[in-house]
Amino acid sequence: MPGQCRVAPQSPLHAHELHFLFSLEPQDYAHSPFIRKQGNIYIPKNKEMDNDSINEKTLRDVHTKEIDLVNRDPKHLNDDVVKVDFEDVIAEPAGTYSFDGVWKASFTTFTVTKYWCYRLLTALVGIPLALVWGIFFAILSFIHIWAVVPCVKSYLIEIHCVSRVYSICVHTFCDPLFEAMGKCFSSVRVTTTKVV
Repeated sequence: MPGQCRVAPQSPLHAHELHFLFSLEPQDYAHSPFIRKQGNIYIPKNKEMDNDSINEKTLRDVHTKEIDLVNRDPKHLNDDVVKVDFEDVIAEPAGTYSFDGVWKASFTTFTVTKYWCYRLLTALVGIPLALVWGIFFAILSFIHIWAVVPCVKSYLIEIHCVSRVYSICVHTFCDPLFEAMGKCFSSVRVTTTKVV
């Protein structure tokens, strides 16, 4: 009719293709699409990568692990360094004993003073020093990861090229020279005689 715009219907083949594309299930694709389950973690439907994701879940976060309040030196860093008791500092040899009361009072004074002074110092300075050492080792780790290791890797790559050139030069110039010198001196015989 005049004044009306008619749109020609799509061909059956094109409509069939659209229907086919929209009716595909995820398992019909050549590669399984990634399925977003939570956050920014994408877990595919293939089993190998799914096993990797399970292994990642089993890793514990080092920042949330429990702290052992009983054994505070599990790697034995200070067993022989600052493990100092009264007997390690003060000892009376045989024949030079003080009064028993003085010895007991000295032991108590030393032990209690060391114990509470250490606690007071850690309460005042422990947290700031932990902050300082945390920053220091963070900077050290950053320098090692982002500067030292790439420089060493670059050096190894470059020195490999230099070693190839040096090896070629040695085999080209030095090997014939020393081989010729060896043949020249191969006829030399040294004899020793014992004079009586």
